[in-house]
Amino acid sequence: MTSPVLSLSNASLDLKGNAGPVRILDAISLDVHRGQTVGLVGPSGSGKSSLLMLMGGLERATGGRVCALGHDLGRMSEDALARLRRDHFGVVFQSFHLIPTMTALENVATPLELASAPDAYDRAVEELRAVGLAARAQHYPAELSGGEQQRVALARAAVTRPDILLADEPTGNLDSVNGSAIVEMLFGLRERHAATLVLVTHAPELAERCDRVIRLRDGHIVTDADAGTEADTA
Repeated sequence: MTSPVLSLSNASLDLKGNAGPVRILDAISLDVHRGQTVGLVGPSGSGKSSLLMLMGGLERATGGRVCALGHDLGRMSEDALARLRRDHFGVVFQSFHLIPTMTALENVATPLELASAPDAYDRAVEELRAVGLAARAQHYPAELSGGEQQRVALARAAVTRPDILLADEPTGNLDSVNGSAIVEMLFGLRERHAATLVLVTHAPELAERCDRVIRLRDGHIVTDADAGTEADTA
């Protein structure tokens, strides 16, 4: 089997609390291989989003090792980590994180402009078209519905043609109709770019779309199984 695109070995995360350090993740070990779709599930506070942040280098492990695409994230400078994320990761958050003073087109083009890509706007138009928003390219986030804003966020995550897509509760702020549409687009973009997808979700129907479901509780992995063999994702 080829080397994993994401590999964690006894990775732990401690955050500062009023009474001292709080252990958020404890001795997490797992490998994710190219092209896999992985759902991270479990109760609120179980460490799902924190694990996603470790995978993307948005949080640094306080113990153990986290590697992405052969790079030991703990040994990389902040600048090197930022370049790795820019060039190889796409991230979608529950709360969209669009820049309010930029149009949909400008928001999507921003990662490519930061990388000095000469075709940034052409590719941004292509991704907006892929999520059905070509006609809304010149609208600002405040002029878009929640579902449309999340589609812009999806296009922005996909525009760099990432190796790894990370999604943190991508349907959490949406109604069921918009949530279902975002799910289809997310998996469609993953297929289109042949990306590895890791997502955090409370939605059973979304977790069941994944190849593999990892359940966390109290900062530990309690199950890691093929989707369909671990049905309860509450």
